[in-house]
Amino acid sequence: MNPELLDFTGRVAIVTGGGTGIGFATARQLVTRGASVVIASRTADELERAATSLREESGGICVAVPTDVKDEEQVVGLVERTIEEFGQIDILINNAGGSRMGPLAKLATRAWDSSFNLNVRSAYLCTREVGQHMLARSAGAIVNVSSNAGIGGVKGGAHYASAKAALQMFTTVTAAEWGPRGIRANCVAAGMIASERAVEAWKVAGLDTRNMTAIPLRRTGTPEEVANMIVFLASDAASYVTGQTIAVNGGPTMGGIPDD
Repeated sequence: MNPELLDFTGRVAIVTGGGTGIGFATARQLVTRGASVVIASRTADELERAATSLREESGGICVAVPTDVKDEEQVVGLVERTIEEFGQIDILINNAGGSRMGPLAKLATRAWDSSFNLNVRSAYLCTREVGQHMLARSAGAIVNVSSNAGIGGVKGGAHYASAKAALQMFTTVTAAEWGPRGIRANCVAAGMIASERAVEAWKVAGLDTRNMTAIPLRRTGTPEEVANMIVFLASDAASYVTGQTIAVNGGPTMGGIPDD
């Protein structure tokens, strides 16, 4: 592959949930490859530490803009700040997401709404606001970060799996409507990824990740491995790829005869 296809020099990217995990790993790659990156999340101190770390590590440009991406006014402010700072937006990574698990029979309406607000509404708001600038320039790349739960479901996560499935369809329709205007939209469905917060949640739940026999590759993934796919989809190397949901999950799980 021509290395120039993965060069983001002169481009501007917004990464939501950019202070930790997959978002931070993605922002790091984009900054290292020449992009000016705006990272957004609710936790201001954590976000500023992440931005400072990325600037010091790469010598590149990374700006922290504290934002609750579920809030319409704050999303408008995030986009306005990015345009004021850089004059354009070339890439949007809708990475903010997550949910607390719980059985369907006891799932409160508040929990259902909260999951959709974080995993779908946030991506809609960011896409709508950033999209106006991309449409005006007839160029742009959007990558939404979904979950393996959005493909195959997960017991105890009816709200989360449904929201992620909705995000995947939102990606498909965005690609269909905006493709003729030069904008690509794709989705990455992450499997069991050992981010800092996920590892802590697994410990609380008593999950033993040392022997992942249900995963063909027999291990959890890393934020960097998901970031690799996100950055590829945002790059010119994926110039003919749009409307796709690509799983980064260690392989398909299925029943059948035991392994040899």
